Amino acid sequence: MRSEVTARRKELGEFLQVLRARSAPEAFGFPAGSRRRTVGLRREEVAQLAGISATWYTWLEQGREVNVSAEVLGRLAQSLQLTRSERAYLFEMAGRRDAQEHASHEDTAPAALIAVLDDIAAPAYIMGRYWDLLAWNKAAAQLFTGWLDQKQERTPNLLRFVFLDPAARSLLVDWDVRARRNTAEFRADCRTRLDEPALQQLVDELTQGSEEFARFWKQHDVLERQGGQRDFRHPKRGLVSYLQVTLRPVEQEQLKLVMLTSLR
Repeated sequence: MRSEVTARRKELGEFLQVLRARSAPEAFGFPAGSRRRTVGLRREEVAQLAGISATWYTWLEQGREVNVSAEVLGRLAQSLQLTRSERAYLFEMAGRRDAQEHASHEDTAPAALIAVLDDIAAPAYIMGRYWDLLAWNKAAAQLFTGWLDQKQERTPNLLRFVFLDPAARSLLVDWDVRARRNTAEFRADCRTRLDEPALQQLVDELTQGSEEFARFWKQHDVLERQGGQRDFRHPKRGLVSYLQVTLRPVEQEQLKLVMLTSLR
């Protein structure tokens, strides 16, 4: 574990050096000049931009054992004009959570991703960070009959369907196994957002509305979302089985494109 932390600290320092070297001084309000011995910004200049001491910033670049806060990382990211991917990498290497990362994205599916649904013959849907279904295709509506094929008063949510809609207990084969697994996958998926009010509100609603969810949630089981066989007892088609595949868009990793390819 210590070797992993040391490696991340070293990577963080080298990453900061590269970012500093590529930054043109004049773009940050500093004179370029021909007398500069340093390519890009000086350490002192980065420290000035971020509002930290030059010594402390130097220690960061040297990979020393210093405790850097999320606030300081945010100032560094803003000062160096990092892209979203670079900012995420900075926080990851520092072992810190970026609150702005989770707060900056609304759960809206891009039009291009929604358009992909129409090209997929199998049931498919786009799921948001709290497992709201943001869009789905005709095949998904036909599979989740009585739910997605109905007019929605609010954004449908997979966990609300599983635990609060009686139709789910008939549609999902081995409901208790699927429900327990969903709860464990949801906890793992939201592990960095457990303090967010919207998530807490959803958990409270599910806890009050379902004894099973309340019990499963208290067990603190954690399971990464995986593919595999999913069986349904459809009211018109009888028993149907699918292979579930989940993909994440690169630019909006809080979203999931879920596809159910037919097995029989």
